[in-house]
Amino acid sequence: MNITELLTDLQARHDDAAARADELRRQIEDLTGALTETEAHLADLATTRKIIAELAPTGEGGEHGPPEQATTYQAIVNAFNQHPDQAFRVRELHELLGMPTDDPAMNVTRSRLATTSK
Repeated sequence: MNITELLTDLQARHDDAAARADELRRQIEDLTGALTETEAHLADLATTRKIIAELAPTGEGGEHGPPEQATTYQAIVNAFNQHPDQAFRVRELHELLGMPTDDPAMNVTRSRLATTSK
């Protein structure tokens, strides 16, 4: 391979890399725009949820929340009542009640149990 061929090959590689970089920049711009829109939508949903929760009638003890939360809470209380000598880990409790065992769902239960045990 002579110098001219080497330089031609290097220029072709440079052009390919520059084209790839341009395409990646366009993708980043598109994803950044989509992310901005999605984050704005999430903020709108959180605001809507907060407003509805403030306007919703209160449940027992003055707590806001949809009826399914009370049902879930009652199912947890019932599980403890049915097995008074058993110490449950949150995952076991979720499996027993057929609840999701993903970390966010179990963290919600941990949080709720922590606030009710104080």
